[in-house]
Amino acid sequence: MTVEPLVYDEVSPMSNSSPTAPMDRFPRLTELANAESVRRRLAVVAAPLRFIAFWAAVALPFLYVPLLAGGLEGQQAFVFVSLLAANAAALVVGHEYGR
Repeated sequence: MTVEPLVYDEVSPMSNSSPTAPMDRFPRLTELANAESVRRRLAVVAAPLRFIAFWAAVALPFLYVPLLAGGLEGQQAFVFVSLLAANAAALVVGHEYGR
């Protein structure tokens, strides 16, 4: 009686060798880190922020008037300095809006 050796030529249907979705459908890391696409995404996010910052820089000085008219006493001095800092930040961020 002779025993024939088992030969495994075929891949079984339950094999994990083939993915369920083609790998070419997923973006590669080089495509994700592409500098041009990063710049475009950043521009999409930056445009509304510049818009808001620009108009905040325009509107914030109107809040100074009631504070200065009433005098800066106690907590109002802190609010005034905070408004100045917020206005300076809005000026820096919104500077490129409309260019």
